[in-house]
Parts: sequence; C-alpha cells; structure tokens
Amino acid sequence: MTTKSNKPDPYQALRYREFNVFLLLRFCMVFAWAMQFIVIEWEVYSLTKNPLSLGIIGLMEVIPAVSMALFAGHIVDQKEKKGLLVKCIFGFSVISFGLFLLTWPKVVGDWSPTVILYSIYTLVFLGGLVRAFLGPTIFSLLSLIIPKKAYPNAATWSSSVWQIGAVMGPALAGFSINWIGVHWSMCLVFGFSLLSLAALSQISTKPIINPKIGESIKDSLTEGLTFVFKNQIVLGALSLDMIAVLFGGAVALLPVFAQDILKVGPEGFGILRAAPAVGSFITMLVSAYVPLYKNAGKKLLVAIFVFGLSIILFGLSTSLWLSVFALFLSGLADGISVVIRQTILQLKTPDHMRGRVGAVNSIFVGSSNELGAFESGATAKLMGTVTSVIFGGSITLLTVLGFGFISPTFRNLDLKKDMDDHHNQE
Repeated sequence: MTTKSNKPDPYQALRYREFNVFLLLRFCMVFAWAMQFIVIEWEVYSLTKNPLSLGIIGLMEVIPAVSMALFAGHIVDQKEKKGLLVKCIFGFSVISFGLFLLTWPKVVGDWSPTVILYSIYTLVFLGGLVRAFLGPTIFSLLSLIIPKKAYPNAATWSSSVWQIGAVMGPALAGFSINWIGVHWSMCLVFGFSLLSLAALSQISTKPIINPKIGESIKDSLTEGLTFVFKNQIVLGALSLDMIAVLFGGAVALLPVFAQDILKVGPEGFGILRAAPAVGSFITMLVSAYVPLYKNAGKKLLVAIFVFGLSIILFGLSTSLWLSVFALFLSGLADGISVVIRQTILQLKTPDHMRGRVGAVNSIFVGSSNELGAFESGATAKLMGTVTSVIFGGSITLLTVLGFGFISPTFRNLDLKKDMDDHHNQE
C-alpha cells in the first residue's frame, strides 16, 4: 500500500488547464499595463522635462482607481467574473489604442505639447477607472478556476507571474523606446492587451458564489472593510507593502536618472528597467520549489527591509552597474514580498468577499505604485531627485523596524498550519 507524500508539489496548480490560461492573460495584462505606464512616463518627461509631471501621471491614475475601488469590489462580488473581466480588458485596449494615436506624429503633428500632455492625462485617468475593477476581478477569478487544495501553490505562481510582468513590461519599454520609438512601443502594448482578451476566451463562465446577491452597497462594503481591518495578518501584509511601494518608488524617477544623472540614454534606461526583472525571475524560480510560507512574517519583514536598503543604494549610486545591482536586489526582495502577501490573501480571504478584499488590496498596494510615483515626483521637485530617493528608502526601513517591534503577532506569522489545512482537503 502506498501513502500520499506530504511534500509540496511545485507544479500542483499548473496541472489545471484554465489556470495556465489565467497565468497567460494575467501576464499579458500586467505586462501591457506596466509597459504602457513607462512609455508614457518617457514621453511626458520628454515633453516637459519636469519630474513633477511624472508624479502627475501617477496621480491621474490613482484618483479614480482609489475612489472607485470599494464600489468596484462590491460589483465584482455581485457579478459573474469572466464577463466583467472581458469589459475591463476591452476598456484597457481602447485606452491603449488612444495613447498609440497620441504618440503618432502623423496624428498629433500640429498639436501643441500642452494639448498632447493633457490628452495623455485624460486617458490615464480613464485607465484608472478600468483598473479599479480589473484587480478585484482577477483576484476573484483565480479562486474559481482551481480547487481550494491548490490555492497556496496557485498564489505563488500567480503572484510570481504578476511580478515578472510588472518588471518585464517596464524593462522591454526601455529597450523598445530605443529600438522602435514611443509610438510603436504603444502599438506593442495594444497587441498584448488583445492577446490577453484572446486568452480569456479559453476560460469558461463561472458561477456567482456570493450568498448575498442584491445586498445593499452599504452593508456589503461594511462587511468587507470590517473583515480587513479586524484581521491583523491581512491588514499588516497590505500596510507593509503599501509603505514600501509608496516611499520606495524610486523606479518612477528612472527617466530622470537615465537622462540627467547617469546619462545613459534609452539603452541604459532599458538596462536599469531590466534589472528588477532578473531579480523577480529568480524569486519565481526559487519560490516554486522552496515555499515561503514557513516563518512568513519574518521573511516578509526582512524582504521589505532589504528592498528599502536597495533603494537607498540606488539613490547614492553614480555608477550604472552599481545602480543595476541595486535595482536587481530590489526586484529580488519585492518578488518575495509579493509572493508572501498574495499567499496570505488567498489563504485568509473567504470566497464570497474576494472582490471586496481585492479592492482594498488595490487601494493599499496597487494604487500605491501611482501614489509612489507622485510622491517621488513631488519630493524630487522639492528636495532633489537623489535626496528624494534616499528619503523614501529610509522611511521604508523605519516603517519595517517599527512594525516588526510593535506587532509580534505578525512577526511570528507562520502559514504552515493554513497550508496543512488546505492539503488535507485533497
């Protein structure tokens, strides 16, 4: 008689066909969105030569994304997920095509830089509305395409793919701006959005599992917010990552470093953008074989601390290759942080409120990318680019030390019991 091995299967979630399709569409969307943001950053800075304009791009996206997030979470929990995701991706595709036109000299050749700039800001604002729904929908769909026993492994693969897309998109953006220009780089973004739409067609329609269909928005949002703010583990994971991304958002200023400080041009910009991708790729490979759930609290605190140190090192560097190393280290640490946070959310969130928790996650973490871009742009304007990066990294370090000291519950978090409970469902 044979006995079932308790050794984790690193490919458990990948044995489900729809999950592989899900990973493809998620990569395409994250890659496209991240690449688009960087291409537009480069274009806007080229038009204005003002670091504050980089911050305004982030602000234009984060205002609608945050203001609509909770309402979006309620809608996601009430509606069928695949249909919502089709609408989100279609909306993004329309916006990408609009930006493709706005970067085409044949279309905007007679326009003033100010008109082009404000047109870009408008489309970025509309993109923020789309993103308010996109994040919670994807987070909710994941739990519907695999059984609960595979949630932990799926969270690792999903967050790793997200991280790879989030850094490979900007990396390719830097190179493609140099190789084919801003305009055709936007065409590439549009193509990836269409590819994700094609992948989604391979996923079947899923049932709505919320037992409270028709629940009032007030009651629905109250339930979701109460869950997040009363769960110390979930709230801690979201808060830590938010602070790290908000104040450690040095990558938003890479166009300034590439053009004015390191003076390495578009090619160097691409190398700098590629560095975090390599770190994140290593994280993906390692986390699939070496699960991060044991002593997850300590590992998350250490990862974010290392992230803060790498940002400070990047700010102090005057060498291209030292800057590349610092960004590589930041990608490695950030990848670990993302994997652990997503694992926590998948394990701790009830199925019927994934949309609302996903919405809160998008407010805390997703939107902090754009708030971080605004913070970096604003502080760069006020105190100088290098000083603002060092300031942001220092705030990240102080936050991690303070949180680790005042929250022993989070510091001692170990997800092994949760993992065992899910494996016992097999």
